[in-house]
Amino acid sequence: MNTYKRNAYAYSSIVAMGGFIFGLDAAVISGTVKFIVEEFSLSDLQLGAAVSAPVLGVLFALPLAGISCNKLGRKTTLQIVAFLYLISAIASALAPTFIHLVIARFVGGLAFSSISLASMYIGEIAPPRWRGKLVSMTQINIVLGLSAAYFLNYLILIWADSGVDWVRSIGLDQYTWRWMLGMEVIPALLWLGLLMIIPRSPAWLIYQGKMDQSKITLSKIYPKDKVESQLEEMKLSMADHSSNHKVAEQIRTIFSKRMRVILVIGLTMAIVQQATGINAILFYAPTVIEQMGLGTDAAFLQAIWIGITSIAFTFLALLLIDKIGRKIMVLGGLIWIIISLAVCAYGFHSAEYLLTEQSISELSELPNASTLRDLRGIKYEGDIAFKQAIIKSMGREAGKKHEAIILQKAASLNSGLIFIGILSFIAAFHFSVGPIMWVLFSEIFPIPIRGVAIPLFTLISSFTSYLVQQFFPWQLAEMGAASTFLSYGFIVLIGFLILSAYLKETKNMSLEDIQRKLVRS
Repeated sequence: MNTYKRNAYAYSSIVAMGGFIFGLDAAVISGTVKFIVEEFSLSDLQLGAAVSAPVLGVLFALPLAGISCNKLGRKTTLQIVAFLYLISAIASALAPTFIHLVIARFVGGLAFSSISLASMYIGEIAPPRWRGKLVSMTQINIVLGLSAAYFLNYLILIWADSGVDWVRSIGLDQYTWRWMLGMEVIPALLWLGLLMIIPRSPAWLIYQGKMDQSKITLSKIYPKDKVESQLEEMKLSMADHSSNHKVAEQIRTIFSKRMRVILVIGLTMAIVQQATGINAILFYAPTVIEQMGLGTDAAFLQAIWIGITSIAFTFLALLLIDKIGRKIMVLGGLIWIIISLAVCAYGFHSAEYLLTEQSISELSELPNASTLRDLRGIKYEGDIAFKQAIIKSMGREAGKKHEAIILQKAASLNSGLIFIGILSFIAAFHFSVGPIMWVLFSEIFPIPIRGVAIPLFTLISSFTSYLVQQFFPWQLAEMGAASTFLSYGFIVLIGFLILSAYLKETKNMSLEDIQRKLVRS
């Protein structure tokens, strides 16, 4: 491998580590849900607030990230983000109250801009023929982080229940959820150190008028005979667009008629990627699988399969994105997602819930288990009605606490079909809109406005994610699993129709050629 190619991969790998910490931070909460609900006596909306707090944090951070990217540079902003991850991990693990936990996770959300910053930086240092692969490395790191969170949560859960001396000596059995949240400290500290190695973005250096420094960076990632031509092409692209450094002017440019196609593509991708419900499935994976009646331990184990599927299909997307192309993979993936969501909805819609005398006797160790006899022999054709009956019978606190084990005993549904539908959905997402949104964001925006444009559209995506995560527990409780999955599928269908008309193919094109193709003269 040539030195310049090795450098491009090395710098991209370091920056993409932010995706790993993002995935770890985002998904680790899935393992703590049962513990924090019990410790802090949370309602469905409070649980949604704890899970979605980072997304709320990123809503505040992204506008500042855009300003920081332009003023301080991509590298310095990434270092600030790494520091925020570190602080959040420590504060979350030590949180004494529910409010402190929400605040600590909110601080972590301020760092969630790492994924938009990573796609921006990598897109600016990656040669055209490698850009799809290198930008997709962020998505791979996200799913590696998600998978690591599921695996480590499961491992910590097993250790906590083992009863061995070393577990008790470090308080892992007593503070299980705190160990889960605290495991982010080491990777955050490592990433903060590695970011010292990367150079500043050549596009940002040109944006700042530092041509000589930009040339030095380009010489590290391009062959010597192409450095000058690449520098001139980037300077020409800069001259083709407004170079006003004011944020308001850049935002006006984004919403101008010249940028109409880019605006539609960016807005649709930002909404559809999160409106698929992906983060509801990933962050609440054990909760979703418990809806299938598999129980808590099985739910944690099955969540690991979600992580494995995510990794496998993200790697497949990385291998094919610069061969098949962005448009075909996005549109094909959206159809695949719709079908998968429909399978899940059908599986939950056909479910039945019935407590027999035997199943009630198996639940006899639960507090107030005798009250469940009022439900004996009654068949419920939906999860909403059955969960409401449990709460009415046992009381809200006890009903919520023991809901998973009761569902396990009572559920009669095609769990295999539902789980295949979930894995199919995960595969489709990570093969298409998951990684490709970040690739498109790194490609379609002109250099003078990308410091504001990428955070802006990431903000829209994050707000969509916040809404999904905040209301997902409520949706499961009030709408039921079947209607929840169908609502996601309907939004994805609308996105498919819009992107079919507007999305253009950008594979193997330079950033400058892409802009000339998408921006109206």
